[in-house]
Order: sequence, then structure tokens, then C-alpha cells
Amino acid sequence: MTTKFDALLAHRSRTAATTISDLMSSKDRAQAFSARRGEMLFDFSKTQIDAEAFDLLVKLAEGAGVSDRREAMFSGAKINETEGRAVLHTALRNLSGSVLVDGLDVMPEVRAIHARCEAFARDVREGRFTGQGGRITDVVNIGIGGSDLGPAMACLALSPYADGPRCHFVSNVDGAHIADTLKHLNPETTLVIVASKTFTTIETMTNANTAKAWMAEKVTNPAAQFVAVSTAGDKTAAYGIDPARVFGFEDWVGGRYSMWGPIGLSLMIAIGPEDFTEFLRGGADMDTHYREAPFAENLPVLLALVGIWHNQICGHATRAVLPYDQRLGRLPAYLQQLEMESNGKRVSMDGIDLPYESGPVVWGEPGTNGQHAFYQLIHQGTRVVPCEFIVAREGHEPALAHQHLLLVANCLAQSEALMRGRSLEEARAIMAKKGLTGAELERQARHRVFPGNRPSTTLAIPKLTPFTLGQIIALYEHRVFVEGVILGINSYDQWGVELGKELALALQPILEGSESAEGKDSSTRQLVAYLRS
Repeated sequence: MTTKFDALLAHRSRTAATTISDLMSSKDRAQAFSARRGEMLFDFSKTQIDAEAFDLLVKLAEGAGVSDRREAMFSGAKINETEGRAVLHTALRNLSGSVLVDGLDVMPEVRAIHARCEAFARDVREGRFTGQGGRITDVVNIGIGGSDLGPAMACLALSPYADGPRCHFVSNVDGAHIADTLKHLNPETTLVIVASKTFTTIETMTNANTAKAWMAEKVTNPAAQFVAVSTAGDKTAAYGIDPARVFGFEDWVGGRYSMWGPIGLSLMIAIGPEDFTEFLRGGADMDTHYREAPFAENLPVLLALVGIWHNQICGHATRAVLPYDQRLGRLPAYLQQLEMESNGKRVSMDGIDLPYESGPVVWGEPGTNGQHAFYQLIHQGTRVVPCEFIVAREGHEPALAHQHLLLVANCLAQSEALMRGRSLEEARAIMAKKGLTGAELERQARHRVFPGNRPSTTLAIPKLTPFTLGQIIALYEHRVFVEGVILGINSYDQWGVELGKELALALQPILEGSESAEGKDSSTRQLVAYLRS
């Protein structure tokens, strides 16, 4: 069977023996295989993509119709075909112009909701909105998936800018999560944000009810200290939440793309509307770059093409996201959802089984911690794991500049080590200097060989600010889009989430003892019996 990847696969077969170090011997390699947006630099020169492969990749994107699909998305066309929806998270950060959906401009409503969020955030931050015990000191955001990961990641990333109430995030239905979060808070000065579009998400509503009961022990009217990010006005009203504190968003905003709007309310309260606007500006800046830059200089397109090369062409099933910034500690988890929920599909847009692999497994942790954990496998394991490093030129702690220098040195050293490796001859020389000889020298040397030729990219930014964080998130959002278009899948539905939810609802009465486990498989029956005993 022929596929759109055949030319690239044939080229890879012909050039597989060419190492990254061989390619790097060209003096202009780094400049030719990198691109910039403002002060952001994306370097993909430490990969086995050569000039011919790069041309084939760009032609692949052109032939897949990325340009047309991109403009269809920005113009409000219903490119989420399985759900009949537009895909317009970009409208939430659109600071000018209009966007039409079904002939209607959605921007007036987007701006109106944003203005309401701003006004409420200011009221909380400036003490006009209070709890029963006075000024709000803590905000608890209760959500799951896109209603949690985005703002939780961003609040940590932008903690140097957080001068508002402390923000906490609860997502897991495991009671330990909300119990550990609430036990140190004062219910009289805590604001709870319940983020659920339908106001029926079982994990979110279970945690919301727990928080409400906790607050009711000290607060006369706990619903007065609740906010809803939801479109289900009838359900939020029944819950007792004033409509003035209900912030909705349209069905053309997917959960994992939603923190640019009301789902980001906790972030706006933490860092303030001005810095939140900077975050939006960063996203909008990347949108402009994505729409205007030619593919060969377009960061989202290049990031996607590198991903296609490593996954579909080279057969590397995972990729590691390795931010050398402790405050980006939640970024790998955020990108895990963004990429794996979007492109973890098995059929094309027309419902036909894919004849090639879809999205990769995405994982990672911040450096330098990862160096003392899983980097062993990355350097010397039998599987090749493409690595995506992220590093800032400047930190937020000038008094600790020497530590930031060490951090950056480690980041650069890791990508160099992955590329260069260490030969058996080099390892033998090291062992000889230690005084070893003969068979013992050979044995010890073999343990110290690094294969090298392991690919990585580096995204370098000037400093982690609201603006640059906005750029990074939009960059990865568009990367997902480009990869999805090339793969021919719908990146904006997530039917794979549904089956487990349905079965969980069916199992709940069985675990409660009100229904029989008959009809379930023997393994499930055994586990039910054990867990109920």
C-alpha cells in the first residue's frame, strides 16, 4: 500500500547511516536548520533531517492542504467535522478584527465575556468582592482535563507575576486531592471556581459538592463564594450561583484549548488582567506568525514536521518534552493532554483506518531533575526518544544567576551528548587512564559507551513571561493542528474519553451493592468482590 510518506521513507532508508554529527560538520548547519519569531529561537539542527528531507517535509505539508485548513480554522469554518463545530480557540486571544461563524461575528460576545472576567478579577484582587470573613485569600479551581491542566500549568509558570490571591487546583475525584487542598484553607476567605461547561462532569461536580459542604461548616451562604465557568445557566442557578458570577464559552472552544477564555479566570485573578492580556498577546503573536510565515520559516509548521519525521518516518513512538525551567514543571503534562487527546486517533477524517501510526506518546519532566532519573534510558537505552528541550536565556532570580547559568549549561550539554555520544575507543581511553587493562578494561569500557546520534530540538526564549508563555502554548497548539492535517485526522474530537466514563457510571451502583455484577467479565467481578470486601 502506498502512503503520502513513501518518498520520505525511501529517503530515510537511503540516508539512515548518515549521523547527526556528520550533518553538523557543515558550518552553516545550525543557521539553516533553525528559525526565529522575534526573540524566540527554534533549533532543529540536531536531527537527521537533511536538505532533501526538509524539502520533502515542506512539500508534504503543502500537499496535505495545511494552508487551506489553517485559513478554514481561523475563518470559523466547521473543521471539527465529527461534531459539526468550528475550532476557534484563537478567537479568545484575538485582540482585533472579526470572526464569523454561521455568518455571525463572534468577537463582540468574546470581548464581552472577557470584560466580565476582567471586572470580576479586579473586584477579587482589589477587595471589592469578599468572602464572609473578608478579603479573598485563596482561590480553588475545580475542574478536570482542559478545565484544570491549562490554568494549573500557567499559574505555576507565571508565579513570579502572581500578586493576587493564592490559587489551588483540584481535579482528581480521589478524595485525597480535595481534602489535602482544603485542609489548610479558611472557608470564610476562599473563592471556589467550578469549571465545567455542562455542569455535569462527575469528577468536577463531586469535588464541588465536597467543597460546598466544607464551606457550609463556617459560611452561611457558601454559594455566594462560588463562581461557575459553564454554559448551563439552569444548573448553575439551581446550585445557587448568581448569574453575575457565571462565565460561559461557546462549543467551538475545546476544553484543552480553553484557558485563553473564562477557563483562565483563576490565572487572571492570580496575575492580574494586565499580565493576562500579555499572555493573550503572546498567543496572538504566534497566530500571526503561523498565518504569515512561509512553511520553511514557520515555527509551528517546523515543529510539526520534525514530529512527523521522528514518528512516522523514523518510527520513534515517543517524544520527551524537557523544559529547563522548574516553573514549566506542568508543561509536559499539559502537552501530553493537548497532543495525545488531539492526535491519538485511529481513523482518518473519512472514517477509514489509518495505514500509518498516528500521534506519539508525549511525556517529560523538568531538567535537571530528569537527568538523575530517566535520562539514562535516553542516552544508553535501546529505544530512541527524540527530545524537545526548552530553555530561557534569563531567569527571574538575578541573585541566583550562577544557578541559571548552570541550568543552561546542563541543557546544552544534554543535547550535545545525545548527538555526539561516546565511542568505544573513547571509553577505552578513559578506562586506561584509570589503570585498567585487558578484559576488565574492555568490560568497563563497554558500559561507558553512548551510541549518540540521538535527535533533539531546542526552543530558546529570552525569559519566561506571560507573553512568551502565550507564544509557547500557541506554538504547540498549531503544531498539533499541522500534524493532524498531515495525518488526515480530526484533532478536535475526543471520543476515546467517552467509553470509560460510561462504564464507570454503570459500575458505580455495582460497587455500592445496589446492582449485581452479573454480566461483567470474570476479572471485573473478581475485582469488584475484592474492593467491596
